[in-house]
Amino acid sequence: MEQPRWLDAREQSAWRGYRRMRRLLDLELARELTRDAGLSEPDYDVLSDLSETPDQRLRLSELADRMLWSRSRLSHHLTRMQQRGLVAREECAADGRGAVVTLTDEGRHAIERAAPGHVAAVRRNLIDLLTPDEIAALDAFTHRVVDHLTRPGE
Repeated sequence: MEQPRWLDAREQSAWRGYRRMRRLLDLELARELTRDAGLSEPDYDVLSDLSETPDQRLRLSELADRMLWSRSRLSHHLTRMQQRGLVAREECAADGRGAVVTLTDEGRHAIERAAPGHVAAVRRNLIDLLTPDEIAALDAFTHRVVDHLTRPGE
């Protein structure tokens, strides 16, 4: 068995700092989103993903993949969002087996109301705390890690 490559003090500090920051940042953004817009983070993710597509609709399977959720988990969440009038579900015309999730007018209004406050919270709690060089580094390393984690077959 290969010996572990333990983190040195600097690496461990960076790792622990990242984990603590991520938890605190996620918690603060979720609190503000709920308080200011009445949306959960998953609500916001669904609405923003749908609002960013040209026809404001996605196959349920594609939306689940984007959110890194199982189709079942997303389906349950979408049921609650449907009950609030934020999204609608339709059968997929192409194959009849799949479902398509669409943004309703109420969902569009909800994301339009929530987005300004959410982006202000992201700015206040992360972006505005960084220098331009740190933003460039954040952009580079997050994309490098995402690319690594999403490579097919690895």
